[in-house]
Amino acid sequence: MKRNIIIYIFACFVFSITLSGQEKVLVYETFKDRRVINNHSSETLMKRKLDFRIGHRFGNMLGETGGWQTFYGLDNSTDIFIGFDYGLTNNVNIGISRTKGSNELRQNINSFMKAKLMAQDKQNNPLTITVMGMTTYSTMAQSQTEGVISSFPQIDHRFSFHSQLMLARKFSPGFSLQLNGGWTYRNLVYDYDKNDLVSAGIASRIQITRVMGLIVDVTYPFSTLRTVENGYYPAIGLGFEFETGSGHVFQLNLTNATGMSETDFIPYTTSNWSEGEFRIGFTISRIFNL
Repeated sequence: MKRNIIIYIFACFVFSITLSGQEKVLVYETFKDRRVINNHSSETLMKRKLDFRIGHRFGNMLGETGGWQTFYGLDNSTDIFIGFDYGLTNNVNIGISRTKGSNELRQNINSFMKAKLMAQDKQNNPLTITVMGMTTYSTMAQSQTEGVISSFPQIDHRFSFHSQLMLARKFSPGFSLQLNGGWTYRNLVYDYDKNDLVSAGIASRIQITRVMGLIVDVTYPFSTLRTVENGYYPAIGLGFEFETGSGHVFQLNLTNATGMSETDFIPYTTSNWSEGEFRIGFTISRIFNL
């Protein structure tokens, strides 16, 4: 009798653990990709997955430097991205990439670590919370002109940093929204500028068909220098992403940002959408199992 009671209690204990594990139903694929257009999304790769990414930004479609003379920007290239992301765990990713660079610092090596702190579920957690930190190192040749950013008086002047907090929610199978808060720090800036820069942004995804989604993101830097009067603009992107199967995502977008890393496009976006200074961009992502 006593033995049966012990077995019964143990069975109830195991059953309760199973039920508690089943109660937490996670919400998946708030975004289809680990990046929206310019910004990272709240998504992380699963453990032991490798994401190989290629991205490209062309020249201005319209405006003084666009139009037919440059085949609507396709003759030019403002930035090129080649990189790898890897899932250390389901919630922690690392990555490394090389970008051409489109502004003061070029030939950049970018590395990042990204961690999902909380995942949205259907019971208690209304949000997915993810943090990301990245480092950029410029490998461009040292300029002999004194006073410019690329003169690099010290080796640490080649470094820039960015950290970002992402709060995302999937409201329905067809609509997701994300809020970003960021802090960018550049080790070397001009005398009239500041090393650190705070920014905020918003990103969204709308499912249009079974395999296609509309994506948009906006990043606004908070700075007395980076105003429209001084020739700086928020980075605004609008695009479509296509799931082509077998872990392959293709994205086609339009954006006024010339750079493809946060340490590039947040401080240095000087292109104006209203003057036709936006460009075609694309990103190809292919996931491998390791």
